[in-house]
Amino acid sequence: MQVLLDLIARHKQGHATGVTSICSAHPIVIEASLHQAQRTGQAFVLFEATCNQVNQDGGYTGMTPANFVAFVHGIADRVGFDRARIALGGDHLGPNPWTALTADAAMDKAEVMVGAYVAAGFRKIHLDCSMACAGDPEPLPEAEIVRRAVRLCRAAETAYANAGGEAPVYVIGTEVPVPGGATEAIEGLAVTTPQAALATIEAHRQAFVDAGLEAAWHRVIASVVQPGVEFDHHNVVDYQPQKARELSHAITAVPGMVFEAHSTDYQTRDGLAALVRDHFAILKVGPGLTFALREALWALDAIEREWVDEAYRANLRDVVLRRMRAEPGYWQRYYHGEGHALTIDLQYSLSDRIRYYWPDPVIEQARQRLFDNLRESPPPLPLISQFLPHALHALRNGTASRDPLSLAMAHISAALDDYHHACHHHDH
Repeated sequence: MQVLLDLIARHKQGHATGVTSICSAHPIVIEASLHQAQRTGQAFVLFEATCNQVNQDGGYTGMTPANFVAFVHGIADRVGFDRARIALGGDHLGPNPWTALTADAAMDKAEVMVGAYVAAGFRKIHLDCSMACAGDPEPLPEAEIVRRAVRLCRAAETAYANAGGEAPVYVIGTEVPVPGGATEAIEGLAVTTPQAALATIEAHRQAFVDAGLEAAWHRVIASVVQPGVEFDHHNVVDYQPQKARELSHAITAVPGMVFEAHSTDYQTRDGLAALVRDHFAILKVGPGLTFALREALWALDAIEREWVDEAYRANLRDVVLRRMRAEPGYWQRYYHGEGHALTIDLQYSLSDRIRYYWPDPVIEQARQRLFDNLRESPPPLPLISQFLPHALHALRNGTASRDPLSLAMAHISAALDDYHHACHHHDH
């Protein structure tokens, strides 16, 4: 994928430039990202789907890789965004959705998935075989992780040879957060050591060369490490550059590669800019954007309570909580509170398990009704100011309208603006 190869080359030449990797399958988040790219004149937008969200079995979104591409392109067509400016990546591609199977069976499924991603047009492929399958030792030895990654790279290269088009680029790395976010409170987050980071890169390089995948190795653009950023339900571990200084320096001697940072959600604007400056040039964000979406929807729900007659209200928040309690599958492993504490976590946890519920038909119907109510009776500026100040700012400067969808997207854009600032405003 030439745009990413070019960006990494610029970074390696000393320009503090980076890319935001948007990991979300929510249509409003995707549309907000495209509008923001139009507004800021970004050359391209990078969307990624995880193995759990999108795979040949449908994932939790019900989408195959080809479905996801059609879904993103459909939104782009509707907003007048050139499909050629959209880059697509597959995140945590490996056996993770099938760890209940034996390693051989899970890897067979993972090979099919990686092939399907590449065939559908995904060109940034994160090879992640760090998880143990049935019968595997835990933790899995790095040599075995690398061996499996090579197997998946070969599947991707075969799919690319058959599909044509641009060659895929790869991301490696075994120090990766779990797809979907941390399940427990964070205690003593350890920054990856430079020695471990370089050993991982060298082990992969040697294995790729031994497997005859030297051409693919030259398209490995990043390794995933832990720079010391994470979040749990209520807290954010902020980036501390001094703690990652040695790790940051370690990548400078590795040609053609930067670090990829996962779980950058909720970092400050300055923290994000420091990550990019320190060669964590690919910033993954997912729950942070659907969290902003939820903030906007709750704000619109609050406006509706103030503005719309009780008999006509959608009561979106009440509907969502009712559905989450009725269908606890997506949150019960994560939230351990009871009573009021659980009610708070269901709505406000930074791990944002609520994002799995937006496609629920009952919830989506309530969301549409809320939007219909506020379109029929547009709220006055003081209410927008009270509940959606970021959106009011966008409304006043002409980049948003009073339409509820526009207000929600403006609120999401405020979170994306911090990433844009980090990735594009520190060239020197």
